[in-house]
Amino acid sequence: MAKTPVIKASNLSKTFKLGKNEITALHSVDFEIFSGEFICFFGPSGCGKSTLLSMLAGLQPPSSGKVLVRGKDLSVLGKKEISKYRRSKIGMVFQQFNLILSMNVLENIALPMAFDGVSRKRRAQRAQHLLSVVGLDDKKKDVPADLSGGQQQRVAVARSLINNPWIIMADEPTGNLDSQSADEVMKLLVSLSRKSKRTVILITHNPDYLKFADRVFKMKDGHILTVEKNKKVAKVELLDSVSKLGTAKDEEAEDDIDIETDKVVEKDEESSSDDGTDNVEKTEIAKESRNDKGPSSDEDALEKENVEAVEETEEVKDTGEVSQEDANDIEEGNPDTIENAETTEINKEIAKDEESDNEEQA
Repeated sequence: MAKTPVIKASNLSKTFKLGKNEITALHSVDFEIFSGEFICFFGPSGCGKSTLLSMLAGLQPPSSGKVLVRGKDLSVLGKKEISKYRRSKIGMVFQQFNLILSMNVLENIALPMAFDGVSRKRRAQRAQHLLSVVGLDDKKKDVPADLSGGQQQRVAVARSLINNPWIIMADEPTGNLDSQSADEVMKLLVSLSRKSKRTVILITHNPDYLKFADRVFKMKDGHILTVEKNKKVAKVELLDSVSKLGTAKDEEAEDDIDIETDKVVEKDEESSSDDGTDNVEKTEIAKESRNDKGPSSDEDALEKENVEAVEETEEVKDTGEVSQEDANDIEEGNPDTIENAETTEINKEIAKDEESDNEEQA
């Protein structure tokens, strides 16, 4: 029986309008990526690598063609559904670390779970566990300014894993690092692929990393020129800590991407471990749950307030729209623009609300 691809791009193209001119960043590319593969998209700056990754992540739609994830077309997903896909199915790592400077390491890692209404206690437990995976147990109370570049990027990798995704997308993750820190980050990404069976998609212009990939897609001027399979992938000392993650859920099942509901479903302590969360973590959480007498009324009120705040802002955060200006920046290779695209849309909405309030007062 033929394997079903995790990701399939079919006749994928992207065109931007600059004034009266049209610039095609990606020309009718076709490819398939399978479960557990370590894939490199390799080429010079401006060849369309980041544009391609942003479409695979659902951050911007293609001008033509389709992106299929386990056979589901991303273009048919609504705003909330595509946002849910990004939160739960993929983990993003950028060249710039994009950590929140006013938050400590633990808070930065745990933040994405807040948008799913997960309790503060559960978020902290998961973040602490991931700190041990990336080897930064002793840094949980530090702020980003106290860390080296390599440590900050490892925190960013941990954050990308917080919702237990089965696809990791990394856009030039070592571009701002010294050689030693870059090697540590690459060792972590390779370990995630080989030990916990994540599908890793790496965007790079560094030829030194091609030896780690199962397949290399070489790109130039928006075209995929060749696809090369490594007959003998380079050996690397894998991190034992990654084994704590277990393997991510990546099955050829109809519910891999649930487009029917956006509700958060809390699994009870006796549910199956098939969702890929490691069994050790689940056991610890279950034990604490049995011993917990329950939060005080003040804590209940605070938790309810946090969830309501998340729900209130999610309508805006889930737009998933990318402005033309942001799209151009993405094409030019600005690594932080992809993650900040939704923030731009939020600021626009806030400005509209303020303008409306001013008119009413007048």
